[in-house]
Amino acid sequence: MRLLPWSGQGGKPCYLVGDGTGYLSRVADDIECLQLDMAARLLDHATDMLADHKATTAQLRFLVARMTEALRDVHRVAESRGARLPAPDGGHIASR
Repeated sequence: MRLLPWSGQGGKPCYLVGDGTGYLSRVADDIECLQLDMAARLLDHATDMLADHKATTAQLRFLVARMTEALRDVHRVAESRGARLPAPDGGHIASR
C-alpha cells in the first residue's frame, strides 16, 4: 500500500493499493514533486526573510504557517517513500 500525498475526509490518510504504475500513482508522483519543490522554494524565501531585519511579526507568523504546511507535506512524502523501501531481508519496512 502507498500512502498518498493528500488526506481524505476528516484529514484521514489515503492509501493506494497497486503496483505503482497506474494513473493514480503517476498523479501522486507529480503531486509529491510539486510539494517537495514548494518546500524548497519556501526554504529559500525563509532564508531571505530572516536576513531582512525589517520583517514584521505578521510576516514571520505567515511564513511559519506555510512552513508548517510544507513540513507536513514533506513528512508525508518521506513516510510514504520510506514505507515502500525494501527491508534488508527483502520485505518492506513497516510504517507507523
